[in-house]
Amino acid sequence: MRNNQGRDAEGLEGAKRGENAANAFGWDEIKRGAEEILVEKELLEKLSLNKPLRIKAGFDPSAPDIHLGHTVLLNKLRQFQLHNHVILFLIGDFTGMIGDPTGKNITRPALSVEEVKKNAETYQEQVFKILDPTKTEILFNSSWLSELGTKGMIELAGKYTVARMLEREDFSTRFKNNQSIAIHEFLYPLLQGFDSVHLRSDVEIGGTDQKFNLLVGRELQKHYGQKPQVVMTFPLLEGLDGVNKMSKSLGNYVGISDSPKDMFGKLMSISDELMWRYFELLSFKPTAEIAGLKESAKKGMNPRDIKYLLAEELITRFHSQKEALMAKEAFIAQFQRHELPTDIPVVALSSPAPGMALSKLLKQAGLTPSSSEAIRLIKAGAVLVDGERVEDIQRLIEIGPTHLIQVGKRRFARIKLEKS
Repeated sequence: MRNNQGRDAEGLEGAKRGENAANAFGWDEIKRGAEEILVEKELLEKLSLNKPLRIKAGFDPSAPDIHLGHTVLLNKLRQFQLHNHVILFLIGDFTGMIGDPTGKNITRPALSVEEVKKNAETYQEQVFKILDPTKTEILFNSSWLSELGTKGMIELAGKYTVARMLEREDFSTRFKNNQSIAIHEFLYPLLQGFDSVHLRSDVEIGGTDQKFNLLVGRELQKHYGQKPQVVMTFPLLEGLDGVNKMSKSLGNYVGISDSPKDMFGKLMSISDELMWRYFELLSFKPTAEIAGLKESAKKGMNPRDIKYLLAEELITRFHSQKEALMAKEAFIAQFQRHELPTDIPVVALSSPAPGMALSKLLKQAGLTPSSSEAIRLIKAGAVLVDGERVEDIQRLIEIGPTHLIQVGKRRFARIKLEKS
Protein backbone atom coordinates (compact mmCIF):
# COMPACT_ATOMS: atom_id res chain seq x y z
CA MET A 1 0.00 0.00 0.00
CA ARG A 2 1.36 3.44 -0.89
CA ASN A 3 1.76 5.87 1.96
CA ASN A 4 0.11 9.30 2.11
CA GLN A 5 3.36 10.96 1.12
CA GLY A 6 3.44 8.95 -2.11
CA ARG A 7 -0.18 9.80 -2.92
CA ASP A 8 0.42 13.47 -2.19
CA ALA A 9 3.47 13.51 -4.47
CA GLU A 10 1.46 11.86 -7.25
CA GLY A 11 -1.34 14.39 -6.79
CA LEU A 12 1.11 17.29 -6.95
CA GLU A 13 2.71 15.82 -10.05
CA GLY A 14 -0.72 15.43 -11.72
CA ALA A 15 -1.66 19.01 -10.87
CA LYS A 16 1.66 20.23 -12.25
CA ARG A 17 1.10 18.32 -15.51
CA GLY A 18 -2.40 19.83 -15.74
CA GLU A 19 -1.09 23.34 -15.21
CA ASN A 20 1.60 22.82 -17.86
CA ALA A 21 -0.98 21.53 -20.35
CA ALA A 22 -3.32 24.41 -19.54
CA ASN A 23 -0.53 26.93 -19.94
CA ALA A 24 0.37 25.44 -23.33
CA PHE A 25 -3.26 25.79 -24.36
CA GLY A 26 -3.60 29.19 -22.69
CA TRP A 27 -5.51 28.83 -19.43
CA ASP A 28 -6.72 32.41 -19.53
CA GLU A 29 -8.10 31.79 -23.02
CA ILE A 30 -9.78 28.56 -21.88
CA LYS A 31 -11.60 30.45 -19.13
CA ARG A 32 -12.28 33.54 -21.21
CA GLY A 33 -15.96 34.35 -21.18
CA ALA A 34 -16.88 31.33 -19.02
CA GLU A 35 -19.28 31.88 -16.15
CA GLU A 36 -18.37 28.62 -14.39
CA ILE A 37 -16.11 25.61 -14.89
CA LEU A 38 -17.32 22.60 -12.91
CA VAL A 39 -14.78 21.46 -11.90
CA GLU A 40 -11.61 23.42 -12.83
CA LYS A 41 -9.31 20.86 -11.19
CA GLU A 42 -10.85 18.07 -13.26
CA LEU A 43 -10.34 20.02 -16.47
CA LEU A 44 -6.69 20.52 -15.57
CA GLU A 45 -6.38 16.77 -15.01
CA LYS A 46 -8.01 15.96 -18.36
CA LEU A 47 -5.69 18.40 -20.16
CA SER A 48 -2.67 16.84 -18.43
CA LEU A 49 -3.33 13.55 -20.26
CA ASN A 50 -2.13 15.23 -23.49
CA LYS A 51 -4.71 13.45 -25.62
CA PRO A 52 -7.65 14.83 -27.61
CA LEU A 53 -10.66 15.48 -25.41
CA ARG A 54 -14.24 15.00 -26.59
CA ILE A 55 -15.86 18.44 -26.41
CA LYS A 56 -19.66 18.40 -26.70
CA ALA A 57 -22.16 21.17 -27.33
CA GLY A 58 -25.81 20.55 -28.10
CA PHE A 59 -28.12 22.72 -30.17
CA ASP A 60 -31.86 22.21 -30.47
CA PRO A 61 -32.97 23.28 -33.95
CA SER A 62 -35.89 25.35 -32.66
CA ALA A 63 -35.08 28.17 -35.11
CA PRO A 64 -33.40 27.98 -38.51
CA ASP A 65 -31.02 30.92 -38.22
CA ILE A 66 -27.87 31.21 -36.14
CA HIS A 67 -27.20 34.62 -34.61
CA LEU A 68 -24.24 36.07 -32.73
CA GLY A 69 -25.64 34.79 -29.44
CA HIS A 70 -25.18 31.21 -30.66
CA THR A 71 -21.60 31.91 -31.70
CA VAL A 72 -20.46 32.40 -28.09
CA LEU A 73 -20.42 28.60 -27.77
CA LEU A 74 -19.26 28.05 -31.34
CA ASN A 75 -16.24 30.29 -30.74
CA LYS A 76 -15.25 28.22 -27.71
CA LEU A 77 -15.61 25.02 -29.73
CA ARG A 78 -13.38 26.55 -32.39
CA GLN A 79 -10.79 27.37 -29.75
CA PHE A 80 -10.69 23.76 -28.53
CA GLN A 81 -10.63 22.61 -32.15
CA LEU A 82 -7.52 24.65 -32.87
CA HIS A 83 -5.78 22.58 -30.18
CA ASN A 84 -6.80 19.31 -31.84
CA HIS A 85 -9.60 18.34 -29.50
CA VAL A 86 -12.58 16.46 -30.94
CA ILE A 87 -15.64 18.65 -31.45
CA LEU A 88 -19.04 16.97 -31.06
CA PHE A 89 -21.60 19.32 -32.57
CA LEU A 90 -24.85 17.73 -31.49
CA ILE A 91 -28.10 18.64 -33.17
CA GLY A 92 -30.94 17.68 -30.86
CA ASP A 93 -33.39 16.55 -33.50
CA PHE A 94 -34.97 14.03 -31.10
CA THR A 95 -35.02 16.29 -28.01
CA GLY A 96 -36.19 19.16 -30.22
CA MET A 97 -39.41 17.27 -30.74
CA ILE A 98 -39.91 17.29 -26.95
CA GLY A 99 -39.18 20.98 -26.50
CA ASP A 100 -36.66 22.30 -23.96
CA PRO A 101 -38.62 23.58 -20.91
CA THR A 102 -35.65 25.60 -19.63
CA GLY A 103 -36.75 29.03 -18.48
CA LYS A 104 -40.34 28.45 -19.51
CA ASN A 105 -43.33 29.04 -17.24
CA ILE A 106 -45.57 27.01 -19.54
CA THR A 107 -45.15 23.76 -21.42
CA ARG A 108 -43.29 24.48 -24.64
CA PRO A 109 -44.83 23.24 -27.89
CA ALA A 110 -42.87 20.46 -29.51
CA LEU A 111 -41.50 20.87 -33.04
CA SER A 112 -42.70 18.68 -35.87
CA VAL A 113 -40.33 16.23 -37.57
CA GLU A 114 -40.42 18.41 -40.70
CA GLU A 115 -39.53 21.60 -38.77
CA VAL A 116 -36.66 19.90 -36.96
CA LYS A 117 -35.24 18.45 -40.18
CA LYS A 118 -35.43 21.75 -42.06
CA ASN A 119 -33.85 23.76 -39.23
CA ALA A 120 -31.13 21.16 -38.70
CA GLU A 121 -30.09 21.37 -42.36
CA THR A 122 -29.82 25.15 -42.09
CA TYR A 123 -27.72 24.80 -38.93
CA GLN A 124 -25.19 22.62 -40.72
CA GLU A 125 -24.80 25.17 -43.51
CA GLN A 126 -24.06 27.98 -41.06
CA VAL A 127 -21.83 26.44 -38.36
CA PHE A 128 -18.98 25.87 -40.79
CA LYS A 129 -18.56 29.60 -41.07
CA ILE A 130 -16.84 29.18 -37.69
CA LEU A 131 -15.86 25.52 -37.29
CA ASP A 132 -13.53 23.46 -39.46
CA PRO A 133 -15.74 20.83 -41.15
CA THR A 134 -12.86 18.37 -41.38
CA LYS A 135 -12.44 18.41 -37.58
CA THR A 136 -16.09 18.50 -36.55
CA GLU A 137 -18.43 15.58 -35.92
CA ILE A 138 -22.02 16.56 -36.72
CA LEU A 139 -24.31 14.26 -34.74
CA PHE A 140 -28.08 13.82 -34.44
CA ASN A 141 -29.30 12.42 -31.14
CA SER A 142 -32.23 10.69 -32.81
CA SER A 143 -29.75 8.07 -34.04
CA TRP A 144 -29.40 6.66 -30.51
CA LEU A 145 -32.36 8.06 -28.55
CA SER A 146 -34.85 6.58 -31.03
CA GLU A 147 -33.42 3.18 -30.23
CA LEU A 148 -33.82 3.46 -26.45
CA GLY A 149 -37.34 2.07 -26.58
CA THR A 150 -39.73 1.81 -23.65
CA LYS A 151 -37.43 -0.45 -21.61
CA GLY A 152 -34.44 1.83 -22.06
CA MET A 153 -36.48 4.93 -21.26
CA ILE A 154 -37.77 3.38 -18.02
CA GLU A 155 -34.24 2.36 -17.01
CA LEU A 156 -33.00 5.87 -17.71
CA ALA A 157 -35.86 7.48 -15.76
CA GLY A 158 -34.99 5.24 -12.80
CA LYS A 159 -31.61 6.94 -12.43
CA TYR A 160 -33.05 10.32 -11.39
CA THR A 161 -35.69 11.34 -8.86
CA VAL A 162 -38.62 13.76 -9.07
CA ALA A 163 -37.17 15.57 -6.05
CA ARG A 164 -33.96 16.25 -7.96
CA MET A 165 -35.94 17.44 -10.99
CA LEU A 166 -37.87 19.88 -8.81
CA GLU A 167 -34.58 21.46 -7.74
CA ARG A 168 -34.55 23.07 -11.15
CA GLU A 169 -35.77 26.64 -10.81
CA ASP A 170 -38.36 26.69 -13.59
CA PHE A 171 -39.90 23.38 -12.51
CA SER A 172 -39.88 24.47 -8.88
CA THR A 173 -41.57 27.78 -9.68
CA ARG A 174 -44.28 26.15 -11.75
CA PHE A 175 -44.89 23.51 -9.07
CA LYS A 176 -45.25 26.16 -6.34
CA ASN A 177 -47.60 28.20 -8.53
CA ASN A 178 -49.76 25.16 -9.32
CA GLN A 179 -48.85 25.42 -12.99
CA SER A 180 -48.82 22.22 -14.98
CA ILE A 181 -45.63 20.28 -15.67
CA ALA A 182 -46.01 17.57 -18.27
CA ILE A 183 -44.22 14.28 -17.57
CA HIS A 184 -42.37 14.45 -20.89
CA GLU A 185 -40.68 17.68 -19.76
CA PHE A 186 -38.80 15.70 -17.10
CA LEU A 187 -37.47 13.54 -19.91
CA TYR A 188 -35.72 16.43 -21.64
CA PRO A 189 -32.81 16.86 -19.17
CA LEU A 190 -32.54 13.09 -18.82
CA LEU A 191 -32.22 12.59 -22.56
CA GLN A 192 -29.78 15.49 -22.89
CA GLY A 193 -27.75 13.88 -20.10
CA PHE A 194 -27.87 10.50 -21.82
CA ASP A 195 -26.36 12.15 -24.89
CA SER A 196 -23.22 12.72 -22.81
CA VAL A 197 -23.23 9.07 -21.74
CA HIS A 198 -23.59 7.83 -25.32
CA LEU A 199 -20.92 10.19 -26.64
CA ARG A 200 -18.59 9.67 -23.64
CA SER A 201 -17.96 13.41 -23.59
CA ASP A 202 -15.08 14.82 -21.54
CA VAL A 203 -16.33 18.41 -21.56
CA GLU A 204 -19.75 19.87 -22.29
CA ILE A 205 -20.30 23.55 -22.85
CA GLY A 206 -23.59 25.43 -22.76
CA GLY A 207 -25.36 28.59 -21.70
CA THR A 208 -25.86 29.45 -18.04
CA ASP A 209 -29.55 28.59 -18.49
CA GLN A 210 -28.50 25.02 -19.32
CA LYS A 211 -26.49 24.42 -16.12
CA PHE A 212 -29.00 21.99 -14.61
CA ASN A 213 -29.21 19.92 -17.80
CA LEU A 214 -25.44 19.80 -18.17
CA LEU A 215 -25.02 18.61 -14.59
CA VAL A 216 -27.60 15.87 -15.18
CA GLY A 217 -25.26 14.57 -17.88
CA ARG A 218 -22.39 14.63 -15.41
CA GLU A 219 -24.39 12.63 -12.85
CA LEU A 220 -25.65 10.10 -15.37
CA GLN A 221 -22.11 9.42 -16.56
CA LYS A 222 -21.25 8.43 -12.97
CA HIS A 223 -24.24 6.05 -12.92
CA TYR A 224 -22.95 4.42 -16.11
CA GLY A 225 -19.41 4.04 -14.74
CA GLN A 226 -17.87 6.82 -16.81
CA LYS A 227 -15.58 9.60 -15.71
CA PRO A 228 -17.88 12.64 -15.38
CA GLN A 229 -17.66 15.41 -17.91
CA VAL A 230 -16.46 18.89 -16.99
CA VAL A 231 -19.22 21.45 -17.38
CA MET A 232 -18.44 24.91 -18.76
CA THR A 233 -21.24 27.48 -18.76
CA PHE A 234 -21.25 30.73 -20.70
CA PRO A 235 -23.44 33.80 -20.29
CA LEU A 236 -26.34 34.46 -22.63
CA LEU A 237 -25.35 37.31 -24.92
CA GLU A 238 -27.53 40.38 -24.58
CA GLY A 239 -29.20 41.53 -27.75
CA LEU A 240 -28.96 44.97 -29.36
CA ASP A 241 -31.24 46.42 -26.65
CA GLY A 242 -28.66 45.53 -24.01
CA VAL A 243 -31.36 44.04 -21.77
CA ASN A 244 -32.86 40.83 -23.12
CA LYS A 245 -30.89 37.88 -24.43
CA MET A 246 -30.33 37.97 -28.17
CA SER A 247 -33.36 36.47 -29.87
CA LYS A 248 -34.85 36.56 -33.32
CA SER A 249 -38.36 36.66 -31.84
CA LEU A 250 -37.46 39.84 -29.93
CA GLY A 251 -35.90 41.45 -33.00
CA ASN A 252 -32.72 42.34 -31.09
CA TYR A 253 -30.43 39.96 -32.94
CA VAL A 254 -27.61 40.03 -35.49
CA GLY A 255 -27.83 37.00 -37.75
CA ILE A 256 -24.59 35.59 -39.13
CA SER A 257 -26.34 35.43 -42.50
CA ASP A 258 -27.43 39.08 -42.36
CA SER A 259 -26.07 41.28 -45.13
CA PRO A 260 -22.79 43.08 -44.32
CA LYS A 261 -24.60 46.43 -44.39
CA ASP A 262 -27.27 45.28 -41.94
CA MET A 263 -24.71 43.67 -39.65
CA PHE A 264 -22.62 46.84 -39.58
CA GLY A 265 -25.59 49.08 -38.83
CA LYS A 266 -26.86 46.80 -36.07
CA LEU A 267 -23.48 46.49 -34.39
CA MET A 268 -22.93 50.24 -34.49
CA SER A 269 -26.26 50.68 -32.67
CA ILE A 270 -25.16 48.88 -29.48
CA SER A 271 -24.27 50.93 -26.43
CA ASP A 272 -20.65 51.74 -25.61
CA GLU A 273 -20.92 49.62 -22.46
CA LEU A 274 -22.36 46.61 -24.30
CA MET A 275 -19.57 46.88 -26.86
CA TRP A 276 -17.06 45.51 -24.33
CA ARG A 277 -19.32 42.55 -23.60
CA TYR A 278 -19.37 41.76 -27.32
CA PHE A 279 -15.59 42.06 -27.51
CA GLU A 280 -15.18 39.60 -24.64
CA LEU A 281 -17.61 36.99 -25.94
CA LEU A 282 -17.40 37.39 -29.72
CA SER A 283 -14.01 38.79 -30.70
CA PHE A 284 -10.97 36.68 -31.46
CA LYS A 285 -8.66 39.52 -30.46
CA PRO A 286 -6.30 38.61 -27.56
CA THR A 287 -7.44 39.78 -24.14
CA ALA A 288 -4.34 42.00 -23.92
CA GLU A 289 -5.34 43.81 -27.13
CA ILE A 290 -8.90 44.36 -25.85
CA ALA A 291 -7.48 45.68 -22.57
CA GLY A 292 -5.41 48.11 -24.64
CA LEU A 293 -8.53 49.33 -26.45
CA LYS A 294 -10.24 49.91 -23.10
CA GLU A 295 -7.28 51.95 -21.97
CA SER A 296 -7.40 53.97 -25.18
CA ALA A 297 -11.09 54.68 -24.57
CA LYS A 298 -10.28 55.95 -21.07
CA LYS A 299 -7.72 58.28 -22.62
CA GLY A 300 -10.25 59.78 -25.02
CA MET A 301 -10.44 57.51 -28.06
CA ASN A 302 -13.91 57.76 -29.60
CA PRO A 303 -15.89 54.58 -28.72
CA ARG A 304 -17.37 54.78 -32.21
CA ASP A 305 -13.95 54.07 -33.73
CA ILE A 306 -13.48 51.07 -31.42
CA LYS A 307 -16.93 49.82 -32.41
CA TYR A 308 -15.79 50.05 -36.05
CA LEU A 309 -13.08 47.48 -35.23
CA LEU A 310 -15.62 45.09 -33.73
CA ALA A 311 -18.00 45.40 -36.68
CA GLU A 312 -15.19 44.97 -39.22
CA GLU A 313 -13.89 41.85 -37.46
CA LEU A 314 -17.27 40.13 -37.28
CA ILE A 315 -18.33 40.97 -40.83
CA THR A 316 -14.95 39.81 -42.17
CA ARG A 317 -15.47 36.50 -40.34
CA PHE A 318 -18.90 35.83 -41.81
CA HIS A 319 -18.49 37.54 -45.18
CA SER A 320 -15.16 39.05 -46.27
CA GLN A 321 -12.80 41.90 -45.45
CA LYS A 322 -13.76 43.67 -48.66
CA GLU A 323 -17.46 43.56 -47.78
CA ALA A 324 -16.70 44.72 -44.24
CA LEU A 325 -14.86 47.79 -45.54
CA MET A 326 -17.63 48.53 -48.02
CA ALA A 327 -20.23 48.31 -45.23
CA LYS A 328 -18.15 50.66 -43.11
CA GLU A 329 -17.85 53.20 -45.94
CA ALA A 330 -21.61 53.04 -46.55
CA PHE A 331 -22.25 53.60 -42.85
CA ILE A 332 -19.91 56.60 -42.68
CA ALA A 333 -21.44 58.10 -45.82
CA GLN A 334 -24.95 57.78 -44.41
CA PHE A 335 -24.45 58.69 -40.77
CA GLN A 336 -21.39 60.91 -40.70
CA ARG A 337 -21.59 62.63 -44.08
CA HIS A 338 -25.40 62.30 -44.11
CA GLU A 339 -25.43 60.99 -47.65
CA LEU A 340 -28.36 58.91 -48.82
CA PRO A 341 -27.75 55.20 -49.41
CA THR A 342 -27.15 54.29 -53.05
CA ASP A 343 -29.35 51.20 -52.96
CA ILE A 344 -32.70 52.64 -51.86
CA PRO A 345 -35.42 50.33 -53.20
CA VAL A 346 -38.23 51.69 -55.35
CA VAL A 347 -41.64 50.41 -54.26
CA ALA A 348 -44.76 50.77 -56.39
CA LEU A 349 -48.09 50.86 -54.54
CA SER A 350 -51.63 51.51 -55.67
CA SER A 351 -54.47 53.29 -53.91
CA PRO A 352 -57.84 54.89 -54.69
CA ALA A 353 -57.78 58.70 -55.08
CA PRO A 354 -56.66 60.93 -53.51
CA GLY A 355 -53.92 58.91 -51.78
CA MET A 356 -52.96 56.69 -48.86
CA ALA A 357 -52.52 57.35 -45.14
CA LEU A 358 -48.84 57.38 -44.19
CA SER A 359 -49.25 54.70 -41.51
CA LYS A 360 -50.87 52.30 -43.98
CA LEU A 361 -48.27 53.13 -46.64
CA LEU A 362 -45.38 52.30 -44.29
CA LYS A 363 -46.83 48.86 -43.61
CA GLN A 364 -47.62 48.10 -47.25
CA ALA A 365 -44.13 49.17 -48.30
CA GLY A 366 -42.60 46.79 -45.76
CA LEU A 367 -40.99 49.60 -43.77
CA THR A 368 -42.87 48.60 -40.60
CA PRO A 369 -44.35 45.24 -39.58
CA SER A 370 -47.77 46.73 -38.77
CA SER A 371 -49.86 49.90 -38.99
CA SER A 372 -49.78 50.25 -35.21
CA GLU A 373 -45.98 50.21 -35.24
CA ALA A 374 -46.07 52.78 -38.06
CA ILE A 375 -48.31 55.06 -35.96
CA ARG A 376 -45.97 54.71 -32.99
CA LEU A 377 -42.93 55.66 -35.07
CA ILE A 378 -44.73 58.62 -36.69
CA LYS A 379 -45.73 59.96 -33.27
CA ALA A 380 -42.14 59.49 -32.07
CA GLY A 381 -40.85 61.65 -34.92
CA ALA A 382 -38.93 58.77 -36.51
CA VAL A 383 -40.48 59.11 -40.00
CA LEU A 384 -39.36 61.52 -42.72
CA VAL A 385 -41.15 62.18 -45.99
CA ASP A 386 -38.99 63.86 -48.62
CA GLY A 387 -36.61 64.97 -45.86
CA GLU A 388 -39.38 66.47 -43.73
CA ARG A 389 -40.16 64.98 -40.32
CA VAL A 390 -43.83 64.00 -40.11
CA GLU A 391 -45.61 63.54 -36.78
CA ASP A 392 -49.19 63.75 -38.04
CA ILE A 393 -50.62 60.22 -38.26
CA GLN A 394 -53.36 61.56 -40.60
CA ARG A 395 -50.80 62.68 -43.18
CA LEU A 396 -51.98 61.65 -46.66
CA ILE A 397 -49.41 60.63 -49.28
CA GLU A 398 -50.66 61.80 -52.66
CA ILE A 399 -50.85 59.80 -55.85
CA GLY A 400 -48.39 60.82 -58.55
CA PRO A 401 -44.93 61.93 -57.47
CA THR A 402 -42.29 59.57 -56.05
CA HIS A 403 -41.71 60.16 -52.34
CA LEU A 404 -38.55 59.40 -50.39
CA ILE A 405 -39.58 57.76 -47.10
CA GLN A 406 -37.17 57.24 -44.21
CA VAL A 407 -38.03 55.30 -41.06
CA GLY A 408 -35.48 55.54 -38.28
CA LYS A 409 -31.84 55.63 -39.30
CA ARG A 410 -31.59 52.63 -41.60
CA ARG A 411 -34.88 52.06 -43.45
CA PHE A 412 -35.42 53.87 -46.75
CA ALA A 413 -37.72 53.48 -49.74
CA ARG A 414 -38.76 55.53 -52.75
CA ILE A 415 -42.52 55.14 -52.95
CA LYS A 416 -44.39 55.56 -56.22
CA LEU A 417 -48.11 55.70 -55.43
CA GLU A 418 -50.42 55.06 -58.38
CA LYS A 419 -54.17 55.13 -58.70
CA SER A 420 -55.80 51.70 -58.44
